[in-house]
Amino acid sequence: MTREQPDDNSWPVSLISPFRRTARTSPASWNSLIPWLGALPIGLYFLALALPRQWRMQTTGFDLGIFEEAVRGYASGHAPVVALKGAGFDQLGDHFSPLLAVLAPVYRLFPGAQTLLVAQAVLFALSTVPVTRTAVELLGRARGLAVGLAYGLSWGLCRADLFDFHEVALAVPLAAWSVAALVRGQHRAAVCWALPLLLVKEDQGLLVAGIGVLVWWRGGRRLGAATVLAAVAGTLLAVLVLVPAFNPGGSYTYAANGAWHGDPLNRLLLPEAKWHTVKLLLAPTLFVALRSPLCLLTVLPLAARFWTTNPTYWSTGLHYNAVLMPVLFLALADGLRRLPRWTGPAARAIPALALVLALAHAPRPDLSGPDPQVRQARQVLAVIPDGATVAAANQLAPQLTDRCTVSLFPYLTYPNAAGSVGRPVARWVAALDRPGDFPVPEPDQLTALAALPTAGYRVVAAGGGVTVYQWNGN
Repeated sequence: MTREQPDDNSWPVSLISPFRRTARTSPASWNSLIPWLGALPIGLYFLALALPRQWRMQTTGFDLGIFEEAVRGYASGHAPVVALKGAGFDQLGDHFSPLLAVLAPVYRLFPGAQTLLVAQAVLFALSTVPVTRTAVELLGRARGLAVGLAYGLSWGLCRADLFDFHEVALAVPLAAWSVAALVRGQHRAAVCWALPLLLVKEDQGLLVAGIGVLVWWRGGRRLGAATVLAAVAGTLLAVLVLVPAFNPGGSYTYAANGAWHGDPLNRLLLPEAKWHTVKLLLAPTLFVALRSPLCLLTVLPLAARFWTTNPTYWSTGLHYNAVLMPVLFLALADGLRRLPRWTGPAARAIPALALVLALAHAPRPDLSGPDPQVRQARQVLAVIPDGATVAAANQLAPQLTDRCTVSLFPYLTYPNAAGSVGRPVARWVAALDRPGDFPVPEPDQLTALAALPTAGYRVVAAGGGVTVYQWNGN
């Protein structure tokens, strides 16, 4: 074996020293095909998790309907207005996610909430390609494929897929390709894949900054420093200028999450639920990811989440951990190569164990179709004409957002810069007979339902637990 100088074509074992090519490396043709073969079942799995939920009316307006309205706006050549969040509410005034526009051409061809669910499954599947390819090069064909499949089935991706659709779906493959390029020593490629993360959501600048720091550490001083500066500038521009410019209240709604109060150390480290999240993030890698400097990329995103006082951000649910998964599984592959006795049987079994763990904890898809009640509910919703303005219950919204202008029933309202509140005027209301409690408390929903007749609405169809009202006023 000969030691190669690190360049854009070499693969470093660590982020400091160059990689040693070994005779065990698989033929390039097979190594390039295996990641794509592994991505196929992962994509089908995520489709099986998500699509039947839409068919069974288990998806929600918050957030699938919100993102569909935004993408529908882009697809029609207009602003990404989200009526579910308020009359004329521009999605860019909530989160800076202009990269959602890349989904517009597909949505224009195949309009519907299911298009976003399919797109998310494809994006998650594509993210397995750089993870598997890197793991195959570092660990060999069988073990590399095991790492890639374990990543594809990781709980962070599964829980994101089960929580309808979010813009983070665009961030996951970008992060995967960026970090894979970083492992390879391809600094420019790593930065080029990372910078579009700034257009996915304003908080992704923390990951971009971390990538810049590692590029700087590995010797790319100018490129790394420029990347960190771009991440900081892009984040500040989004939070302080761009989002407030589109927000009806002229502010960044989530600014309170970063408010400075209380003891900073306790705020970051307590309560114990935060450490539970850390343990669950590392457990799928059998904690071997800690041996890789790539783990440092999770520090800033986790610190920002732990700094908030909202427990939702600390949790292992929803979509907040999805973008950390490719980082951690690439750290697993890199960490395994750092083990002093990597050739020992225990160390060599770790990829297989990681895959077994992932298979054991991956949720089973429910492929059942809509029951008679859901079919009846769909018939009731069908009386609402295309192009109508509808105030819909959270669970009913994504059944209508592809063909109507849908606001939330009862309304969530946001004050504008002048202090007044704009409410959409809906000629139709689609309500649940037994409303849930999100995002509007159930008592408020029941009060709003009782007030519909006096507001000029009459029942035009009912069944399947759904009632549709039409406004008779002028």
